[in-house]
Amino acid sequence: MANSASGMHVSDECKLKFLELKAKRNYRFIVFKIDEKAQQVMIDKLGNPEETYDDFTRSIPEDECRYAVYDFDFTTPENCQKSKIFFIAWSPDTSRVRSKMLYASSKDRFKRELDGIQVELQATDPSEMSLDIIKGRVNL
Repeated sequence: MANSASGMHVSDECKLKFLELKAKRNYRFIVFKIDEKAQQVMIDKLGNPEETYDDFTRSIPEDECRYAVYDFDFTTPENCQKSKIFFIAWSPDTSRVRSKMLYASSKDRFKRELDGIQVELQATDPSEMSLDIIKGRVNL
């Protein structure tokens, strides 16, 4: 079902792969992109469970908008293993204005399709989604 506000459709594959990340932990991260011609959110890259946060940040283009989810594993001060699923809206200053507007107008609708996101980040610069920022959002 297309989003009436932005006309954006979310492919079934996006929802399916997110469920696999959340429930089966088949992926460390998923990078999504909007296909402007098809008016649809699609998968750009899937990260294997053994990939690192650096692998994730390298998979996001420097000058193009993207959505991403990242499954962040951490150990609490009480020594409990936990994970949180981050949603990252990447909208670099160097990307096209039309692209930034399209991603901004479609974000909430897309996020609603991905049930289980625990933390959201907006980033326009790599420093706004550094590993230190991620750790800070889970109170490490």
